[in-house]
Amino acid sequence: MTDTEAILENARYLRNVRPIDPEEIYEYVDGQPHPAVVRETLRAHAFELALREREDGTFVPVEEGTIRPTFDGVERFPETYARRFEELLVDRYGAGWPEGDAGDRLRARIDDLKAAYFADESVTYDAETALAYGIYHLPDYYAAIQYVLDELGRDGLLSRRLRVLDVGAGTGGPALGLHDYLPETTLVDYEAVEPSSAADVLEHLLAETRPGFDVTVHRETVQEHAGLADGTSAAERDDAYDLVLLGNVLSELDDPVEVAADCLDALAHDGTLVALSPAEERTATRLRAVERELLERAPEATVYAPTVRLWPDETPDDYGWTFRRESDIAVPSFQRRLDEAADGDGTYVNVDVQFAYLLVRTDDRRTVEYTPDPGSVARMAGMEDHVTDRIDLVALKLSPNLAEEGNPLFKISDGSERVDHYAVLTRESALNEALSRAPYGSLLAFENALVLWNDDESAYNVVVDAETVVDRLA
Repeated sequence: MTDTEAILENARYLRNVRPIDPEEIYEYVDGQPHPAVVRETLRAHAFELALREREDGTFVPVEEGTIRPTFDGVERFPETYARRFEELLVDRYGAGWPEGDAGDRLRARIDDLKAAYFADESVTYDAETALAYGIYHLPDYYAAIQYVLDELGRDGLLSRRLRVLDVGAGTGGPALGLHDYLPETTLVDYEAVEPSSAADVLEHLLAETRPGFDVTVHRETVQEHAGLADGTSAAERDDAYDLVLLGNVLSELDDPVEVAADCLDALAHDGTLVALSPAEERTATRLRAVERELLERAPEATVYAPTVRLWPDETPDDYGWTFRRESDIAVPSFQRRLDEAADGDGTYVNVDVQFAYLLVRTDDRRTVEYTPDPGSVARMAGMEDHVTDRIDLVALKLSPNLAEEGNPLFKISDGSERVDHYAVLTRESALNEALSRAPYGSLLAFENALVLWNDDESAYNVVVDAETVVDRLA
């Protein structure tokens, strides 16, 4: 029987002395276990030892500090994952799975998923529904989560040793995106909670993760998961999570605020709750409703991004439909095949990368650390006093261009608004081009903007014309 503790003790001793070679360390252990056994033991305990495996087969300490991201957007769902996913389709339906009865059933399931979504009905994920869901949603969630993670990575908030809990992990889009976003030198202890048949797809896709990305899948509900179900805080414990992911799950729960609060309790003090939802009106506004109720319930929580409260002691009460749009990804092969086997009109292709998201922390950090000067700029909570006036204000850009035609239109927020506010660009110039060019979440300063009330939309329009200056502050 292998003396695991002896192997670990030797590893702890040698980790700061020289690279640990299983071909050497076995000689120091009673019974001299085979080097392959030593290697597997080190791999199994790499996270607790803070060791990463190098290409030469030796183990060295993982670097201290945070990751240095090299993210430059997502162009496509990797073909290696596409092939692994299609293996499941071939195993279940045969090589001609897009054709005949199998293809018809999968397309019908996707149609049913869309109908249930827009009708706000719950869905039971049996094996076929999970595959249909994966066909349609694996690629866009793979892309979306990476853009969200990059907000944390660019700000130095992702360490090189991460404990991650993925609640309602589904078929694995966010998990694969996390895996590919993080540098290969990062150690990750990844746990997924997924009670449905989607876990079969998840486990298959995560079967060949790189060394140092350890996967555990719990086939249970989030309410049953240890560490969340007991409602105790993990912030000061060794088993606290650095990231808790909630990918398109809050809108499907009976009590999403309760689950989100439990997830906060499971975070390390410097950890982040990451919630993702589709950009559509129902789910995006529901995410904001959960956000606001969660902050009322958990005063220690702070919105890190994107809906930062700029004014102290102010909270927004607008409709809250805000979402981010990134470039479309290439059409994955399995989506193309399923679509072309029908009419080929794009019904079963989903390559739009549009999403709503929320990042919450409990250490008071915000992606934008800025407090407006009430003597210099107007606050949206009092905008009714400024209708037809030209004013200065500071606000976050919280949408892409929302106008299908006519003047560009962007949702803006300072975290105090009671109704929606939109910046309307009636005449672009070198002085105000920051409004259209700044990325989502940017902090903008508006000088000499005209305030009008839009009775049709029950919203305020902040008109940006040739007399208006817009600067990007952050």
